[in-house]
Amino acid sequence: MCDRPRVLLAVFAHPDDESFRCGGTLALLARRGIKVQIITATRGDAGSCGEPLLCLVDKLGVVREQELRCACAALGIATPIFLDYFDGKLAKVNEKKAVARIIEEIKRLKPQVLLSWPSDGLSGHPDHVAVSRWTKKAYEQMAMEKEAPVAVYHLAIPNSVANVLSLTKLHSIPDEEISLTVDIAEVWEQKMAAIRCHRTQASTSPILSSMEKTQRLFLGKEYFSQALSSEDYDFLPGILMDNII
Repeated sequence: MCDRPRVLLAVFAHPDDESFRCGGTLALLARRGIKVQIITATRGDAGSCGEPLLCLVDKLGVVREQELRCACAALGIATPIFLDYFDGKLAKVNEKKAVARIIEEIKRLKPQVLLSWPSDGLSGHPDHVAVSRWTKKAYEQMAMEKEAPVAVYHLAIPNSVANVLSLTKLHSIPDEEISLTVDIAEVWEQKMAAIRCHRTQASTSPILSSMEKTQRLFLGKEYFSQALSSEDYDFLPGILMDNII
């Protein structure tokens, strides 16, 4: 395991999923020599075109693809992979084929860690839920072939943070179920630069119009739960040790 290049493969549903909840951690990993690869199931073509309008509806997918490429460059991570499914319709996708596409990338990239949404999608978004399920099934199939990554991590928000910030629309978990808490102060500007790349979606996120103190409460630490693991060894805590709270 240690002789292989260290790789994290993150599987998300939409452009901007990578920046808000884990952009700082991805930037930190990249700074520490980890190859960070993003798979994005859609181009976000059902999202907002911005306020004021930044593009026509039929051009939104193209625009959001460029926004994601901008964000990945800001974070210092690899160019994203798109699965080209339609935004808002992942629950209707042929799951077997979607899982096979993720497995194909796992076999090509050989990541030690997979990262995705939790089973409830964190917000309950059906696209997030679908991507989480695909990632879990890909891991399980690879485990049967004894080729699985070491672990699967989920994005998470602890109850204590949800209570302080009144995050009633997000599904938080008990603080003791958080496996990893990362202070991203070192890469704060990188994370915010990545978020700013997603210009069309800025008006949909109230946190961006908040004072910086509130932004740092919500965005300044990133939380993860380890959902699945094939062995005890995992490079994430070790690589991020200086930033673990």
